[in-house]
Amino acid sequence: MVALGRAFSAALEAGDVIGFVGDLGAGKTHFIRGVLEGLGAGDPAASPTFSLVHEHLDGRLPVAHFDFYRLKGEDEALGMGWDEYLSSGKILLVEWADRFGGALMPAGTHWLVLRHSGEHSRTVAFRPAE
Repeated sequence: MVALGRAFSAALEAGDVIGFVGDLGAGKTHFIRGVLEGLGAGDPAASPTFSLVHEHLDGRLPVAHFDFYRLKGEDEALGMGWDEYLSSGKILLVEWADRFGGALMPAGTHWLVLRHSGEHSRTVAFRPAE
């Protein structure tokens, strides 16, 4: 997953929004770790479950890494500045992006769906922005 994330990072541009969907342990954070490595971020990805967002500003492009898992509602995301992040020009990487039916995700979001396909294997489906 990390290697796949590194390769994926080459296609990212400022302002891209990527929604990650998948069960616990499907590899979302590992994929994002690879994206950050590929962008040259100095800090590795850690699940932002407890802080809800981590910013990585030292790579090729600035990134905000979100985890919507613990959010109780859309208002909580808006209260932490979600609208400002959307207009920031940062790449937004959002774990559990479908938590509220995808209602917070803007038009143009790219979606990655990660699934367990065996004890030690995963599948990743990419759905480009429409």
